[in-house]
Amino acid sequence: MNLFDLSGKTALLTGGTGALGTAMASGLLAAGCRVALLSRNPDNLNAAAEKIRESQQVDNDHLLLLPGNVLDKKSLTEARKNLEREWGGLDILVNAAGGNQKGATIAPEQSFFDLDMEDFAKVSRLNLDGTVLPSMIFGELLMQGESGSIVNISSMASDRAITRVVGYSTAKAGIDIFTKWLAVEFAKKFGGKVRVNAIAPGFFIGEQNRTLLLKEDGSLTDRGDTIIANTPMGRFGEAHELITTLVFLCADASSFVTGVVVPVDGGFSAFSGV
Repeated sequence: MNLFDLSGKTALLTGGTGALGTAMASGLLAAGCRVALLSRNPDNLNAAAEKIRESQQVDNDHLLLLPGNVLDKKSLTEARKNLEREWGGLDILVNAAGGNQKGATIAPEQSFFDLDMEDFAKVSRLNLDGTVLPSMIFGELLMQGESGSIVNISSMASDRAITRVVGYSTAKAGIDIFTKWLAVEFAKKFGGKVRVNAIAPGFFIGEQNRTLLLKEDGSLTDRGDTIIANTPMGRFGEAHELITTLVFLCADASSFVTGVVVPVDGGFSAFSGV
């Protein structure tokens, strides 16, 4: 079980202030990591830190808050300097920043021809560019250690066509191929010193999708009902259920695993619907 021990490791999470991000941060802390959270919103950083501290005992030596914008090279370079000054190095990067925009989503009464290309570009930049740029800035820091791991966050929306979310799906599909490409690049040019993998969550309730999936009384919307009907385990995922996969991909237990996208989806990606 020592292969799963992350004691003494340092991890950085971008987008680590949402429901899934805080759960993953808590999981890495429980596995022994020091964890830095990066966000451009100081209020979100402080709220996430408070939530994490409520779930477990953690001191300032193990939790670091870094202001930074995943789409701004100067901002990320400054965050990297702050991280180096506080903790010296980095072992794990989790690219969890992402999101959607209304105009990049096709409502039931709309068609593809109503797509807002400005919002489409924003979604692509946030999800895809917001994964590539931190990998560049912090990847160099990972290379300075003995070994390292990058874990990107994909989605079931990249695995197959899911109605409405055209911008988000396209960006997450880009993350899948970027994950594989960077894994090969690092393995061939740097001897596998830094591994690159991704997690593709199924359907989890977060602030972004809550009203799409649940009514005010907690019952399922029509879209939520369709998703549950196509998830063999018959429920939404719980945020904590991402943690063991994340720890595995960050730990020595997966030392020969690179370039994979691991679904954590209750069987959604395996099910034909029949």
